[in-house]
Amino acid sequence: MKVDVLHIAKLAKLPLNSKEVKKYEEQLSSILSYIDKLQALDTTNTEETSQTTGLENVTGEDVTSPSLSQEEALSNTKNKHNGLFKVKGILNNE
Repeated sequence: MKVDVLHIAKLAKLPLNSKEVKKYEEQLSSILSYIDKLQALDTTNTEETSQTTGLENVTGEDVTSPSLSQEEALSNTKNKHNGLFKVKGILNNE
C-alpha cells in the first residue's frame, strides 16, 4: 500500500528529508497492511471490551497525614520573602 508521506507531512507542517520520507513510507505502509489484516477478521461473535483485566477502582484511599509547618518547610532555603520561597523568575530576566 502506497502512502503519500509528503502530503501528510505537509498537513502536519513537518519538514522531512528524503531519508525520513522513505522511512515513514515503509512504517506507515506496514501499519496500514496490519490494519487490513485486522479488518479481515470475523468478529461477529466476539464480545466488545474496553479493557481485559476486570479491575475497577484500583486507586488507593486518600489518607491525610501531618505535613511540615511553614517554618519547617522554609528552614533550609536560602531565599524567602514574606513566608514564601523566593526563586528566580522564568519569564523575565531576574
